[in-house]
Amino acid sequence: MEKKTLNKLDLDLYEEVLDNGFRIFVIPFPNVNNMYVTLSTNYGSIQREFIPYGETEMVEVPDGVAHFLEHKVFEQKDGKDPFEFFGERGADANANTTNVKTTYLFSGSKYLEDNLNYLLDYVYSPYFTDENVEKEKGIIEQEMRMYEDDPYSVIFENMTYNTFVNHPIKIRVIGNYDSIYSITKEDLYTCYNTFYQPSNMFLVATGNVKPKEIIDIVKKNMSKKKFGKTQKIEIKKYDEPNKVAKKNDSIAMNVNVPKVGIGYKLDISKFNLPFKDIYNYISLFFDIKCGSTSLLNEELKNKGIINEELYISSVDVDNYICFYVLAETKNTKKLLDSINEVIQDKKVDKKDFDRKVNATISSLISASDNIYAMNSKVMNNIIRYNKVETNDYDKIRNLSFDEMKKVINKLDFSNYLTYIVKPK
Repeated sequence: MEKKTLNKLDLDLYEEVLDNGFRIFVIPFPNVNNMYVTLSTNYGSIQREFIPYGETEMVEVPDGVAHFLEHKVFEQKDGKDPFEFFGERGADANANTTNVKTTYLFSGSKYLEDNLNYLLDYVYSPYFTDENVEKEKGIIEQEMRMYEDDPYSVIFENMTYNTFVNHPIKIRVIGNYDSIYSITKEDLYTCYNTFYQPSNMFLVATGNVKPKEIIDIVKKNMSKKKFGKTQKIEIKKYDEPNKVAKKNDSIAMNVNVPKVGIGYKLDISKFNLPFKDIYNYISLFFDIKCGSTSLLNEELKNKGIINEELYISSVDVDNYICFYVLAETKNTKKLLDSINEVIQDKKVDKKDFDRKVNATISSLISASDNIYAMNSKVMNNIIRYNKVETNDYDKIRNLSFDEMKKVINKLDFSNYLTYIVKPK
Protein backbone atom coordinates (compact mmCIF):
# COMPACT_ATOMS: atom_id res chain seq x y z
CA MET A 1 0.00 0.00 0.00
CA GLU A 2 1.41 3.36 -1.06
CA LYS A 3 0.61 6.53 0.87
CA LYS A 4 0.60 9.98 -0.72
CA THR A 5 -0.29 13.38 0.71
CA LEU A 6 -2.64 15.74 -1.10
CA ASN A 7 -0.64 18.93 -0.74
CA LYS A 8 -2.24 21.78 1.27
CA LEU A 9 -5.51 19.83 1.60
CA ASP A 10 -4.73 17.96 4.86
CA LEU A 11 -5.68 14.66 3.27
CA ASP A 12 -3.82 11.41 2.63
CA LEU A 13 -4.37 9.12 -0.34
CA TYR A 14 -3.68 5.38 -0.06
CA GLU A 15 -3.24 3.30 -3.21
CA GLU A 16 -2.99 -0.44 -3.77
CA VAL A 17 -2.67 -2.36 -7.03
CA LEU A 18 -3.78 -6.00 -6.97
CA ASP A 19 -2.06 -8.77 -8.94
CA ASN A 20 -4.87 -8.70 -11.53
CA GLY A 21 -4.32 -4.98 -12.16
CA PHE A 22 -7.35 -3.76 -10.18
CA ARG A 23 -6.58 -0.50 -8.37
CA ILE A 24 -7.87 0.72 -5.01
CA PHE A 25 -7.75 4.35 -3.83
CA VAL A 26 -8.72 5.39 -0.30
CA ILE A 27 -8.96 8.88 1.25
CA PRO A 28 -9.92 8.73 4.94
CA PHE A 29 -11.93 11.59 6.45
CA PRO A 30 -11.59 11.12 10.23
CA ASN A 31 -14.25 13.67 11.20
CA VAL A 32 -17.22 12.42 9.19
CA ASN A 33 -19.67 9.59 9.77
CA ASN A 34 -20.52 8.75 6.19
CA MET A 35 -18.60 6.79 3.54
CA TYR A 36 -18.77 6.91 -0.25
CA VAL A 37 -17.52 4.07 -2.44
CA THR A 38 -17.37 4.03 -6.24
CA LEU A 39 -16.42 1.18 -8.59
CA SER A 40 -15.59 2.39 -12.09
CA THR A 41 -14.54 1.03 -15.46
CA ASN A 42 -12.71 2.99 -18.14
CA TYR A 43 -15.62 2.42 -20.49
CA GLY A 44 -18.16 4.89 -21.81
CA SER A 45 -20.14 5.75 -24.90
CA ILE A 46 -17.14 6.68 -27.07
CA GLN A 47 -15.70 3.13 -27.06
CA ARG A 48 -17.97 1.90 -29.84
CA GLU A 49 -15.33 0.35 -32.16
CA PHE A 50 -12.77 -1.98 -30.58
CA ILE A 51 -11.23 -5.45 -30.65
CA PRO A 52 -13.29 -7.67 -28.30
CA TYR A 53 -11.67 -9.71 -25.56
CA GLY A 54 -10.08 -12.86 -26.99
CA GLU A 55 -10.55 -11.80 -30.63
CA THR A 56 -8.40 -10.14 -33.30
CA GLU A 57 -10.80 -8.16 -35.50
CA MET A 58 -12.29 -4.73 -34.81
CA VAL A 59 -16.08 -4.65 -34.27
CA GLU A 60 -18.63 -1.84 -34.00
CA VAL A 61 -21.40 -2.07 -31.40
CA PRO A 62 -24.68 -0.10 -31.37
CA ASP A 63 -24.71 3.37 -29.85
CA GLY A 64 -25.76 3.41 -26.20
CA VAL A 65 -24.42 -0.03 -25.26
CA ALA A 66 -22.32 1.27 -22.34
CA HIS A 67 -25.37 2.89 -20.74
CA PHE A 68 -27.56 -0.15 -21.52
CA LEU A 69 -24.93 -2.36 -19.92
CA GLU A 70 -24.95 -0.19 -16.79
CA HIS A 71 -28.68 -0.91 -16.45
CA LYS A 72 -28.33 -4.65 -16.96
CA VAL A 73 -25.41 -5.16 -14.56
CA PHE A 74 -27.99 -4.68 -11.79
CA GLU A 75 -29.88 -7.75 -13.08
CA GLN A 76 -29.00 -10.74 -10.90
CA LYS A 77 -29.54 -14.42 -11.67
CA ASP A 78 -30.97 -15.04 -8.20
CA GLY A 79 -33.54 -12.27 -8.72
CA LYS A 80 -32.23 -10.09 -5.90
CA ASP A 81 -32.49 -6.34 -6.35
CA PRO A 82 -29.18 -4.60 -5.48
CA PHE A 83 -31.04 -1.39 -4.62
CA GLU A 84 -33.12 -3.31 -2.09
CA PHE A 85 -30.00 -4.94 -0.62
CA PHE A 86 -28.31 -1.57 -0.02
CA GLY A 87 -31.53 0.04 1.20
CA GLU A 88 -31.96 -2.62 3.88
CA ARG A 89 -28.53 -1.64 5.19
CA GLY A 90 -29.21 2.09 5.24
CA ALA A 91 -27.18 2.83 2.12
CA ASP A 92 -28.00 4.68 -1.08
CA ALA A 93 -26.93 3.03 -4.34
CA ASN A 94 -26.76 4.25 -7.91
CA ALA A 95 -24.81 4.10 -11.16
CA ASN A 96 -24.03 6.42 -14.05
CA THR A 97 -22.48 6.34 -17.50
CA THR A 98 -20.61 9.13 -19.28
CA ASN A 99 -18.67 9.39 -22.52
CA VAL A 100 -15.60 7.87 -20.89
CA LYS A 101 -16.57 5.84 -17.81
CA THR A 102 -19.23 3.80 -16.05
CA THR A 103 -19.52 3.96 -12.26
CA TYR A 104 -21.41 1.90 -9.66
CA LEU A 105 -21.64 3.35 -6.17
CA PHE A 106 -23.07 3.33 -2.68
CA SER A 107 -22.96 5.67 0.30
CA GLY A 108 -23.91 5.07 3.92
CA SER A 109 -22.65 5.09 7.49
CA LYS A 110 -22.77 1.38 8.44
CA TYR A 111 -22.26 -2.15 7.11
CA LEU A 112 -19.15 -1.33 5.07
CA GLU A 113 -18.07 -4.96 4.65
CA ASP A 114 -21.54 -6.15 3.59
CA ASN A 115 -22.06 -3.30 1.15
CA LEU A 116 -18.57 -3.39 -0.35
CA ASN A 117 -18.67 -7.15 -0.86
CA TYR A 118 -22.07 -6.91 -2.50
CA LEU A 119 -20.95 -4.07 -4.78
CA LEU A 120 -18.11 -6.27 -6.05
CA ASP A 121 -20.35 -9.34 -6.25
CA TYR A 122 -23.17 -7.91 -8.33
CA VAL A 123 -20.92 -5.93 -10.70
CA TYR A 124 -18.82 -9.05 -11.35
CA SER A 125 -21.83 -11.35 -11.84
CA PRO A 126 -23.27 -10.47 -15.27
CA TYR A 127 -26.55 -12.13 -16.17
CA PHE A 128 -27.95 -11.19 -19.55
CA THR A 129 -30.75 -13.07 -21.31
CA ASP A 130 -32.77 -12.36 -24.42
CA GLU A 131 -35.78 -11.75 -22.21
CA ASN A 132 -34.25 -9.34 -19.68
CA VAL A 133 -32.45 -7.40 -22.43
CA GLU A 134 -35.68 -7.00 -24.39
CA LYS A 135 -37.52 -5.88 -21.25
CA GLU A 136 -34.99 -3.10 -20.60
CA LYS A 137 -35.43 -1.43 -24.00
CA GLY A 138 -38.77 0.11 -23.10
CA ILE A 139 -37.37 1.40 -19.81
CA ILE A 140 -34.45 3.09 -21.56
CA GLU A 141 -36.80 4.53 -24.18
CA GLN A 142 -38.74 6.24 -21.38
CA GLU A 143 -35.47 7.63 -20.01
CA MET A 144 -34.57 8.96 -23.46
CA ARG A 145 -37.91 10.74 -23.75
CA MET A 146 -37.38 12.33 -20.33
CA TYR A 147 -34.10 13.89 -21.48
CA GLU A 148 -35.73 15.05 -24.70
CA ASP A 149 -38.16 17.14 -22.63
CA ASP A 150 -35.29 19.02 -20.94
CA PRO A 151 -34.27 21.96 -23.18
CA TYR A 152 -30.80 22.34 -21.70
CA SER A 153 -30.07 18.62 -22.15
CA VAL A 154 -31.25 18.99 -25.76
CA ILE A 155 -29.00 22.02 -26.33
CA PHE A 156 -25.90 20.36 -24.85
CA GLU A 157 -26.39 17.04 -26.64
CA ASN A 158 -27.21 18.62 -30.01
CA MET A 159 -24.39 21.14 -29.76
CA THR A 160 -21.95 18.32 -29.04
CA TYR A 161 -23.37 16.41 -32.00
CA ASN A 162 -22.94 19.46 -34.25
CA THR A 163 -19.44 20.20 -32.91
CA PHE A 164 -17.80 16.94 -33.95
CA VAL A 165 -17.59 15.46 -37.42
CA ASN A 166 -16.19 11.95 -36.94
CA HIS A 167 -15.54 11.31 -33.26
CA PRO A 168 -18.22 9.23 -31.44
CA ILE A 169 -18.26 11.73 -28.57
CA LYS A 170 -20.90 13.41 -30.75
CA ILE A 171 -23.29 10.50 -30.09
CA ARG A 172 -25.64 10.68 -27.11
CA VAL A 173 -24.49 8.53 -24.19
CA ILE A 174 -27.93 6.91 -24.07
CA GLY A 175 -27.91 6.18 -27.83
CA ASN A 176 -30.93 6.59 -30.12
CA TYR A 177 -34.18 4.68 -30.55
CA ASP A 178 -32.95 2.50 -33.42
CA SER A 179 -29.67 1.63 -31.73
CA ILE A 180 -31.29 0.77 -28.40
CA TYR A 181 -33.74 -1.64 -30.00
CA SER A 182 -30.92 -3.34 -31.94
CA ILE A 183 -28.86 -4.22 -28.82
CA THR A 184 -28.59 -7.95 -28.02
CA LYS A 185 -27.31 -9.89 -25.04
CA GLU A 186 -24.32 -10.86 -27.19
CA ASP A 187 -23.45 -7.14 -27.57
CA LEU A 188 -23.61 -6.74 -23.81
CA TYR A 189 -21.37 -9.74 -23.11
CA THR A 190 -18.89 -8.57 -25.76
CA CYS A 191 -18.57 -5.16 -24.11
CA TYR A 192 -18.67 -6.51 -20.57
CA ASN A 193 -15.94 -9.10 -21.16
CA THR A 194 -13.74 -6.52 -22.88
CA PHE A 195 -14.10 -3.50 -20.61
CA TYR A 196 -14.99 -4.98 -17.22
CA GLN A 197 -11.60 -6.66 -16.81
CA PRO A 198 -10.19 -5.89 -13.32
CA SER A 199 -7.17 -4.22 -14.93
CA ASN A 200 -9.52 -1.71 -16.60
CA MET A 201 -11.38 -0.94 -13.36
CA PHE A 202 -10.71 0.78 -10.05
CA LEU A 203 -12.37 1.46 -6.70
CA VAL A 204 -12.36 4.77 -4.79
CA ALA A 205 -13.42 4.98 -1.12
CA THR A 206 -13.70 8.29 0.73
CA GLY A 207 -15.07 9.24 4.13
CA ASN A 208 -15.10 7.36 7.43
CA VAL A 209 -13.04 4.46 6.13
CA LYS A 210 -9.78 2.71 7.04
CA PRO A 211 -7.44 2.02 4.10
CA LYS A 212 -6.26 -1.39 5.31
CA GLU A 213 -9.84 -2.53 5.97
CA ILE A 214 -10.99 -1.51 2.48
CA ILE A 215 -8.01 -3.16 0.81
CA ASP A 216 -8.34 -6.37 2.81
CA ILE A 217 -12.06 -6.68 1.98
CA VAL A 218 -11.41 -6.17 -1.73
CA LYS A 219 -8.45 -8.57 -1.81
CA LYS A 220 -10.41 -11.31 -0.07
CA ASN A 221 -13.43 -10.81 -2.33
CA MET A 222 -11.37 -10.76 -5.53
CA SER A 223 -9.45 -13.90 -4.53
CA LYS A 224 -12.71 -15.88 -4.68
CA LYS A 225 -13.50 -14.79 -8.23
CA LYS A 226 -12.20 -16.22 -11.47
CA PHE A 227 -11.05 -13.73 -14.09
CA GLY A 228 -9.62 -14.35 -17.52
CA LYS A 229 -6.13 -13.40 -18.54
CA THR A 230 -5.62 -9.64 -18.76
CA GLN A 231 -5.74 -8.40 -22.35
CA LYS A 232 -4.79 -4.98 -23.65
CA ILE A 233 -7.83 -3.15 -25.01
CA GLU A 234 -7.48 -1.75 -28.52
CA ILE A 235 -9.91 1.02 -29.48
CA LYS A 236 -10.31 2.67 -32.86
CA LYS A 237 -8.67 6.08 -33.32
CA TYR A 238 -10.61 8.79 -35.13
CA ASP A 239 -9.40 11.55 -37.44
CA GLU A 240 -11.34 14.60 -36.28
CA PRO A 241 -11.06 17.68 -38.55
CA ASN A 242 -10.61 21.17 -37.13
CA LYS A 243 -14.10 22.38 -38.01
CA VAL A 244 -17.59 22.12 -36.60
CA ALA A 245 -20.00 19.70 -38.23
CA LYS A 246 -22.86 22.23 -38.38
CA LYS A 247 -22.53 25.97 -37.84
CA ASN A 248 -26.10 26.93 -36.89
CA ASP A 249 -29.09 24.86 -35.81
CA SER A 250 -32.37 25.11 -33.90
CA ILE A 251 -35.32 23.09 -32.66
CA ALA A 252 -38.87 23.91 -31.51
CA MET A 253 -39.89 22.73 -28.02
CA ASN A 254 -42.48 23.45 -25.36
CA VAL A 255 -40.68 26.44 -23.83
CA ASN A 256 -41.95 29.93 -23.10
CA VAL A 257 -38.61 31.68 -23.55
CA PRO A 258 -35.94 30.63 -26.09
CA LYS A 259 -32.81 28.87 -24.80
CA VAL A 260 -29.58 29.50 -26.71
CA GLY A 261 -26.07 28.18 -26.79
CA ILE A 262 -22.84 29.16 -28.48
CA GLY A 263 -19.92 26.76 -28.57
CA TYR A 264 -16.23 27.04 -29.47
CA LYS A 265 -14.22 24.09 -30.77
CA LEU A 266 -10.59 24.77 -29.88
CA ASP A 267 -7.65 22.85 -31.36
CA ILE A 268 -4.90 22.45 -28.76
CA SER A 269 -2.64 20.09 -30.73
CA LYS A 270 0.13 22.66 -31.24
CA PHE A 271 0.62 23.56 -27.58
CA ASN A 272 3.68 22.28 -25.75
CA LEU A 273 2.00 22.38 -22.35
CA PRO A 274 0.35 19.76 -20.10
CA PHE A 275 -3.32 19.29 -20.97
CA LYS A 276 -4.39 20.34 -17.48
CA ASP A 277 -2.62 23.70 -17.77
CA ILE A 278 -4.17 24.37 -21.18
CA TYR A 279 -7.62 23.44 -19.89
CA ASN A 280 -7.21 25.62 -16.79
CA TYR A 281 -6.18 28.65 -18.84
CA ILE A 282 -9.11 28.30 -21.23
CA SER A 283 -11.52 27.67 -18.37
CA LEU A 284 -10.30 30.78 -16.55
CA PHE A 285 -10.69 32.79 -19.76
CA PHE A 286 -14.32 31.75 -20.22
CA ASP A 287 -15.08 32.33 -16.55
CA ILE A 288 -13.60 35.83 -16.73
CA LYS A 289 -15.48 36.63 -19.93
CA CYS A 290 -18.83 34.90 -19.32
CA GLY A 291 -18.95 33.66 -15.73
CA SER A 292 -21.50 34.65 -13.10
CA THR A 293 -19.30 37.56 -11.90
CA SER A 294 -18.27 38.74 -15.37
CA LEU A 295 -18.97 42.22 -16.72
CA LEU A 296 -20.91 40.64 -19.58
CA ASN A 297 -23.21 38.73 -17.25
CA GLU A 298 -23.94 41.88 -15.26
CA GLU A 299 -24.51 43.97 -18.38
CA LEU A 300 -26.91 41.45 -19.94
CA LYS A 301 -28.90 41.31 -16.72
CA ASN A 302 -29.09 45.08 -16.39
CA LYS A 303 -30.38 45.37 -19.95
CA GLY A 304 -32.97 42.65 -19.36
CA ILE A 305 -31.49 40.39 -22.05
CA ILE A 306 -31.11 37.55 -19.53
CA ASN A 307 -32.83 36.90 -16.20
CA GLU A 308 -30.56 34.13 -14.95
CA GLU A 309 -26.80 33.63 -15.04
CA LEU A 310 -24.89 32.60 -18.13
CA TYR A 311 -24.03 28.91 -17.82
CA ILE A 312 -20.69 27.49 -19.00
CA SER A 313 -20.01 23.83 -19.78
CA SER A 314 -17.26 22.00 -21.61
CA VAL A 315 -16.36 18.76 -23.33
CA ASP A 316 -12.96 17.58 -24.52
CA VAL A 317 -11.49 14.70 -26.45
CA ASP A 318 -8.11 14.07 -28.09
CA ASN A 319 -6.82 17.41 -29.43
CA TYR A 320 -9.97 19.45 -28.83
CA ILE A 321 -11.41 21.37 -25.91
CA CYS A 322 -14.91 22.74 -26.49
CA PHE A 323 -16.60 25.36 -24.33
CA TYR A 324 -20.31 26.10 -24.50
CA VAL A 325 -22.08 29.18 -23.10
CA LEU A 326 -25.82 28.67 -22.53
CA ALA A 327 -28.60 31.05 -21.48
CA GLU A 328 -32.31 31.88 -21.69
CA THR A 329 -33.32 35.02 -23.57
CA LYS A 330 -36.03 36.64 -25.67
CA ASN A 331 -33.36 38.41 -27.75
CA THR A 332 -31.37 35.49 -29.18
CA LYS A 333 -29.35 37.47 -31.74
CA LYS A 334 -28.30 40.15 -29.28
CA LEU A 335 -27.23 37.57 -26.71
CA LEU A 336 -25.24 35.43 -29.14
CA ASP A 337 -23.58 38.49 -30.67
CA SER A 338 -22.69 39.84 -27.22
CA ILE A 339 -21.10 36.59 -26.10
CA ASN A 340 -19.17 36.17 -29.32
CA GLU A 341 -17.95 39.76 -29.20
CA VAL A 342 -16.35 39.40 -25.76
CA ILE A 343 -14.83 36.02 -26.65
CA GLN A 344 -13.32 37.26 -29.89
CA ASP A 345 -11.80 40.14 -27.91
CA LYS A 346 -9.07 38.12 -26.23
CA LYS A 347 -7.97 40.81 -23.79
CA VAL A 348 -8.01 39.85 -20.12
CA ASP A 349 -7.22 41.99 -17.09
CA LYS A 350 -4.63 40.62 -14.65
CA LYS A 351 -6.81 41.57 -11.67
CA ASP A 352 -9.58 39.38 -13.08
CA PHE A 353 -7.09 36.57 -13.65
CA ASP A 354 -5.77 36.75 -10.08
CA ARG A 355 -9.29 36.89 -8.67
CA LYS A 356 -10.35 33.78 -10.60
CA VAL A 357 -7.22 31.88 -9.60
CA ASN A 358 -7.96 32.65 -5.95
CA ALA A 359 -11.58 31.57 -6.42
CA THR A 360 -10.39 28.29 -7.99
CA ILE A 361 -8.11 27.64 -5.02
CA SER A 362 -10.97 28.39 -2.63
CA SER A 363 -13.15 25.89 -4.47
CA LEU A 364 -10.39 23.28 -4.26
CA ILE A 365 -10.01 23.78 -0.51
CA SER A 366 -13.78 23.70 -0.04
CA ALA A 367 -14.01 20.46 -2.05
CA SER A 368 -11.39 18.87 0.22
CA ASP A 369 -14.01 18.83 3.00
CA ASN A 370 -16.47 16.91 0.82
CA ILE A 371 -16.19 13.12 0.50
CA TYR A 372 -18.19 13.14 -2.75
CA ALA A 373 -16.13 15.88 -4.39
CA MET A 374 -12.83 14.22 -3.50
CA ASN A 375 -14.06 10.84 -4.71
CA SER A 376 -15.01 12.48 -8.00
CA LYS A 377 -11.59 14.17 -8.22
CA VAL A 378 -9.81 10.83 -7.90
CA MET A 379 -12.13 9.17 -10.44
CA ASN A 380 -11.65 11.92 -12.99
CA ASN A 381 -7.88 11.96 -12.49
CA ILE A 382 -7.63 8.21 -13.11
CA ILE A 383 -9.84 8.35 -16.20
CA ARG A 384 -8.05 11.34 -17.69
CA TYR A 385 -4.43 11.00 -16.52
CA ASN A 386 -4.22 7.43 -15.19
CA LYS A 387 -2.90 8.82 -11.89
CA VAL A 388 -4.06 11.05 -9.05
CA GLU A 389 -2.76 14.60 -9.03
CA THR A 390 -1.51 15.32 -5.50
CA ASN A 391 -0.34 18.88 -6.05
CA ASP A 392 -3.36 20.70 -7.49
CA TYR A 393 -2.98 23.58 -5.05
CA ASP A 394 0.50 24.60 -6.23
CA LYS A 395 -0.32 23.93 -9.88
CA ILE A 396 -3.25 26.34 -9.71
CA ARG A 397 -1.29 28.88 -7.68
CA ASN A 398 1.55 28.77 -10.22
CA LEU A 399 -0.66 29.44 -13.24
CA SER A 400 0.87 32.34 -15.15
CA PHE A 401 -1.03 35.34 -16.48
CA ASP A 402 1.52 35.78 -19.27
CA GLU A 403 1.27 32.09 -20.18
CA MET A 404 -2.50 32.36 -20.27
CA LYS A 405 -2.32 35.28 -22.69
CA LYS A 406 -0.04 33.24 -24.97
CA VAL A 407 -2.45 30.31 -24.92
CA ILE A 408 -5.52 32.43 -25.59
CA ASN A 409 -3.84 34.42 -28.38
CA LYS A 410 -2.93 31.19 -30.19
CA LEU A 411 -6.48 29.83 -30.13
CA ASP A 412 -8.89 30.22 -33.03
CA PHE A 413 -12.25 31.34 -31.65
CA SER A 414 -13.75 31.68 -35.13
CA ASN A 415 -14.45 27.94 -35.09
CA TYR A 416 -17.82 28.17 -33.31
CA LEU A 417 -21.44 27.11 -33.63
CA THR A 418 -24.83 28.22 -32.28
CA TYR A 419 -27.97 26.39 -31.23
CA ILE A 420 -31.43 27.76 -30.34
CA VAL A 421 -34.40 26.09 -28.67
CA LYS A 422 -37.43 28.05 -29.92
CA PRO A 423 -40.95 28.03 -28.47
CA LYS A 424 -43.40 26.02 -30.54
